[in-house]
Amino acid sequence: MELDLTPKTAQPIFEVDGCGYYTWLSSDVPVLAKTNVCAGQFVLQPRGFAFPHYADSSKVGYVIEGTDGVVGMILPNTKKEIVLKIKKGDVIPVPVGGVSWWFNDGESNLSIIFLGETSTAHVSGEISYFFLSGLLGFLGSFSSDLISKVYNFDKNEVNKLTQNQKGGVMIKIEKDQPMPKPQLDLTKDFVYDIDSKTPDTEAQNVGLVTTLTEEDFPFIKDVGLSAIRVKLEPNAIKAPSNLVTPGIQLIYIVRGSGKIEIVGLSGKRVLDSEVKVGHLIVVPQFFVVAQIAGKEGLESFSIVTTTKPVFEELAGKVSVLGALSPTVQQVSFNVDSQFQKLFISKTTQNTNLIPPTI
Repeated sequence: MELDLTPKTAQPIFEVDGCGYYTWLSSDVPVLAKTNVCAGQFVLQPRGFAFPHYADSSKVGYVIEGTDGVVGMILPNTKKEIVLKIKKGDVIPVPVGGVSWWFNDGESNLSIIFLGETSTAHVSGEISYFFLSGLLGFLGSFSSDLISKVYNFDKNEVNKLTQNQKGGVMIKIEKDQPMPKPQLDLTKDFVYDIDSKTPDTEAQNVGLVTTLTEEDFPFIKDVGLSAIRVKLEPNAIKAPSNLVTPGIQLIYIVRGSGKIEIVGLSGKRVLDSEVKVGHLIVVPQFFVVAQIAGKEGLESFSIVTTTKPVFEELAGKVSVLGALSPTVQQVSFNVDSQFQKLFISKTTQNTNLIPPTI
């Protein structure tokens, strides 16, 4: 059965006071379940707070808006909370089972896209959350008798613990309510500013490609994923490439617009679609993908489900086609030596970032 790779936008799952959680359901995007990847998005208005929770999926968060985010996290097998600062351009891994809460201490919205994999999830292709407090919290769901005995509480104390909080997933906190301050000395170990990394490929007035792996950021190994950011100037192209190491690539369009083409089994083009902000695209393993920016330019953020991704390029100085011997090129494409030399001279002029044609 053919996979439907049509770009899709998220659906609202929870919204209150301008804050919300949005996700892509596997029922709407079956390819997520088939490839075991997932995505969701938090949007927190100033003073917005997402209750402590954990999830059944490892994921990587990427901050696409906001300057003063605060994250509290208790990692698996630890008993100590770490409090981290996040801002636009930051990457923050969230290991499966890690407890976290999220707070916007800034004056503008805080928006974070989460991309992950669902090999341990209850529902393939979706992130399931488990809350410690609020209307969806564990404590309010156990019997009052059990809670009373566990915490040595009387009836009134049980009710106060389990029923005072009327919020479901997130709330807005009053300005006079103090919140924990970020531990800046720890933030650098658990949060990575992708803008600070030297791009793998960069071409002036064309764009850049930045890959973030465990070699650059050891903490990302804890989620078993790597991250890639592609930024293209108007009408520029990220040449076709494919992931050689087994894995799925999940792409989110952060800014701008353009087009994505994907070629899969038997050399069939399985996607040739316009994309815009908020679109999510799945690239099955070994499929070849190209990104083409529109007149506004194009920025994408993606994860790949491997800690050591290796990509094979079909154009540029490191093109796999250019690595083939001249005779093999001639025979494979049924061209003469003159055309073969022309092809190699042209394909090695640039990087895998192709400038717009005039």
